Amino acid sequence: MSDHAGDRLAIEALTELRSALIAHGIMLPSLDLHLPSYAATHRTPPPLLALGSCNPATARALAAALNRAPRR
Repeated sequence: MSDHAGDRLAIEALTELRSALIAHGIMLPSLDLHLPSYAATHRTPPPLLALGSCNPATARALAAALNRAPRR
């Protein structure tokens, strides 16, 4: 793993999102860092997160969890 500040930011966000999803019983198996943006040598912004694919049941569970959350 890199010591780049953007990498740390992306990994922290990834960990936070994964934990929040698990707290709602949701698992996105492909959730990870977006490898092309993580591997880029000349980048300013943090790497992207790849939310990945999911089946319809997981999509509905995610939608339900978001719909229960307070609106911002």
